[in-house]
Amino acid sequence: MNKGEPKIKKQKEIPQLSKKFFHKWRVFFGVLCFLLSIISSISFISFIKNWKADQSQAGQFLDRSLSSTNIFGKIGDWLGNVFVLKSFGISALILSFLLFFLSTVIFRKKIFKPWKTIGHSIFFLCWTPILLGGIFGGSGTLPGVYGYQMADFLGHVIGNVGLWLIILSSIILYFILEFNVRPDAIKERIKTIKSNIKKVDSNEDTSSLPNNDIGDIDSTQNNESKLSNQTQPIQPIPIQEYRGNDQQVIQKVEPILTPSQQRISEKSDQVVSETPTNTIELSTQSTPDTESSEKHSEVQVSITPQSNDKTFDLKIETPVEDPEESSSVPLKTSSDTQTTDSTLPVSTPSAYDDGESKAAALVQKYGEYDPKLDLNQFKMPNTTLLKDYGNTEITIERGELEENKNKIVSLLQTFNVNISEIKAAVGPTIILYEIIPEAGTRVATIKNLQDDIALNLSALGIRIIAPMPGKGTIGIEVPRKNPILVPMKQILESPKFKNSGMELPIAFGRTITNDVFMADLTKMPHLLMAGATGQGKSVGINVILASLLFSKHPSEVKFIMVDPKMVELSLFSKIERHYLAKLPDTQDAIITDPKKVIATLNSLCVEMEDRYALLLAAFCKNITEYNTKFKQRKLNPENGHRFMPYLVLVVDEYADLVMTAGREIEQPIARLAQKARAIGIHLIIATQRPSVNIITGVIKANFPARVAFRVTNNTDSRTILDASGAKDLIGRGDMLFSNGNDLIRLQCAFIDTPEVERLADFIGEQKGYSGAYELPEVESTGSASNSNGVDPNERDPLFAEAARIVVGSQQGSTSMLQRQLKLGYNRAGRIMDQLETFGVVGAFNGAKAREVQFSDLQSLEQFLESIPN
Repeated sequence: MNKGEPKIKKQKEIPQLSKKFFHKWRVFFGVLCFLLSIISSISFISFIKNWKADQSQAGQFLDRSLSSTNIFGKIGDWLGNVFVLKSFGISALILSFLLFFLSTVIFRKKIFKPWKTIGHSIFFLCWTPILLGGIFGGSGTLPGVYGYQMADFLGHVIGNVGLWLIILSSIILYFILEFNVRPDAIKERIKTIKSNIKKVDSNEDTSSLPNNDIGDIDSTQNNESKLSNQTQPIQPIPIQEYRGNDQQVIQKVEPILTPSQQRISEKSDQVVSETPTNTIELSTQSTPDTESSEKHSEVQVSITPQSNDKTFDLKIETPVEDPEESSSVPLKTSSDTQTTDSTLPVSTPSAYDDGESKAAALVQKYGEYDPKLDLNQFKMPNTTLLKDYGNTEITIERGELEENKNKIVSLLQTFNVNISEIKAAVGPTIILYEIIPEAGTRVATIKNLQDDIALNLSALGIRIIAPMPGKGTIGIEVPRKNPILVPMKQILESPKFKNSGMELPIAFGRTITNDVFMADLTKMPHLLMAGATGQGKSVGINVILASLLFSKHPSEVKFIMVDPKMVELSLFSKIERHYLAKLPDTQDAIITDPKKVIATLNSLCVEMEDRYALLLAAFCKNITEYNTKFKQRKLNPENGHRFMPYLVLVVDEYADLVMTAGREIEQPIARLAQKARAIGIHLIIATQRPSVNIITGVIKANFPARVAFRVTNNTDSRTILDASGAKDLIGRGDMLFSNGNDLIRLQCAFIDTPEVERLADFIGEQKGYSGAYELPEVESTGSASNSNGVDPNERDPLFAEAARIVVGSQQGSTSMLQRQLKLGYNRAGRIMDQLETFGVVGAFNGAKAREVQFSDLQSLEQFLESIPN
């Protein structure tokens, strides 16, 4: 025994020491866990709010140049970055809860059941990020990296349907295990409710209380009801009620009435609801207790379209007690007990007021319609995608200014033209000298000296503006010796562009006074561009498109791009699912085939007519008013109304279309130019041949806004601008802009092809719509009779012989038919059109001969025999 005593003593000392140690540090660790739970939870919430600004600063504790917006500073940024962004997302708050739970365990406070709490926390920590990852994808911080990657992995392995089946199965299994939701448990609960009701009825008969009020049900003592002298309401019993035509089960709390309340209910058909004044009252039966009045305070508003397209039925749904009553009950207020009919024609003033109130109710419940929500994760491109060309500020070279001034004054004095004042304005590529001649000097005299001034200054592109619009001066534009580039990035970052407030802002570049020049495409409303090859026309188109892409969401504008040259607009094919529109059966959104251009233009005409019909039904004058009404939920989508994005048609080479597709292209373009402005369809047409046979009077009359780059002669300048001046430009983006008033000389902004490619890649890599915006389908004739006016039933007597000549020589030429058959040009042309109609030769291909579709005479003879006479 003596030998065993030391061992027993040692075994008792060890736990005693550990208990003393734990007791000594228990308070410290408990407080530490509690403080960590508070710090981590606040850091997580603050990081979720400001994560875009704080995630780049996470871990940079020693860099004093960075300031944090997190409540707990850079430590909070680090905690949020590690546990929220890179781990569990918003579910990281569960970790904070576990720290708080650990502190309660340390303090021996039995607030939670330990194993149940840990199990629930692990379940929600694992599945909540996956659920949020499936809903929001990789945007924001809600799912975290874990949630997004797990949802993405499961989506690729078992598909999106399988992912949601797993998530829903887990949620259902959790509720079954947690709340014992099983058929036998539900049946047992119903039996308990019925037994409680029977016991309440039996106790009511034997009650001897003065007020016959029933006391509380004591469920802990064999579920037997006991009477009490105190007047207390009984606990409400949940029941199920079937209401509505769709037999939807509505969970409802039905209070058990006291005997006195039941007698009141039997004597009175209507029960007054205890609601405060100026609140909605319902003309249905209810109990007078507080629970009933609170229950009727919830009102659901829904608008149901009627058969008449211009009427709606406003229904106020409330949980009425009688299951046989209609779910649509009239409203009355405390100050007005008369009910009003909520279904009225739109044309009446009262219906208009009702429509306004219904729309206001919908807006209050759901908010205004936001077309951007379809692509709510879309990120607008940033100017960091564009190249920074360094310092491009305008520098004034005094020596160059003085030299040019002296030469101009000296030359004018040589021709006896005296100047009383001269001043200069310096732009990126042009210096504008404004002179005030002495009294008695003819303006035409100075204007005729343009070539002499250009010779004296040894400069190309001298332009004299005599007189300056709105000024009493004469302007002389002289190119700079060292022109300065105008980067697109600089224009887009200017306050004028950011705060423009235009519907479709286009930033062209800078004026000769170095001001950013912008114009609204909706105010133009169409733009005609022309210029010789290599003078900046294609860059100008890219500048226009970039301006709209940097400012408008994909839901707000769509482009129809026509590129006969096949290479100028091909980079924008990457944004097809975001910004482009096309015909339903068209494979490529960038139209390069001239045959499809006419179908696309006709489709735009159909879209124009459809939009005008919607404007007529909505009593709107333009697309802005219509979309505003639609956003305010005043237009019913079930009646065909829809949000209408702007449609911008861009044609890079109009002259080539006229040569290949013929004059049929001019008619739909003229129709669109005349009528499409109000419904948001705008045209941008560019050509390098601004001749009168390409830009006809019909086109010019409907394109008041025009841009001219350098052209080769004054005739082309007058064709595009109705004035000379484009011939005197210096090229490389030097342009003249006219919007029906005076000419404005600009230096077009510069955006290089790699910049356009980066912009298109940035947009194309994001989630877009399922496809391009579909234009209305147009009926196809199935033959060439529409295009060449040939009736297939009428053939020339020499049709078969002409077909043999064409196939035998393998050359589809009208002049050859003239020589071989000794015909006039008109008849030979008609025969060639008939050959095209029956598929013997291909379509007209400009100066080239038509393609012959048959390789030998034997196959041709078989084809001719199959044609009915």
